[in-house]
Amino acid sequence: MTITLDDVASILHILITGSMISSSQPLWVDDANALLVELLGTIDVEASREMEQCHSPSVRLLWLRENFSTITDVSSDDDIEFATRAFLLHLVGCTLFADKSATSVGVVYLELYRDLSMVGSYAWGAACLAFLYRQLTTVTRFEVRQLGGYLTLLQS
Repeated sequence: MTITLDDVASILHILITGSMISSSQPLWVDDANALLVELLGTIDVEASREMEQCHSPSVRLLWLRENFSTITDVSSDDDIEFATRAFLLHLVGCTLFADKSATSVGVVYLELYRDLSMVGSYAWGAACLAFLYRQLTTVTRFEVRQLGGYLTLLQS
């Protein structure tokens, strides 16, 4: 049986139509660093150190939790926006676009949260299914031992 967009919509209850989620060009570490500074308000050195630890333009899910879970009622509006973006990045890193390690998420997805009012207009379900199919293609190679993506969809 094949997983379809209708399956994704009925299981996850997320949009399958809307603005396309696409990354046509690779995100270089310098660009990822600039995104972290601009959209999450991190310090340049701290962002660089985190990506060095991941050996890619990615951040650890643990790092996101540690740095953005202390928002209170007296936090500034900017801090709340930074934490919101970090939460959403963490969310897609744990679910829709989970990598094989399930410990990090690509900074490339942070660009989708530049304008928080647009988040609800993206076709998250279509992107999730495309990502899962890409992961299934990769895992067919002999040397690949793990699978990424939203694996709950395979259980349906």
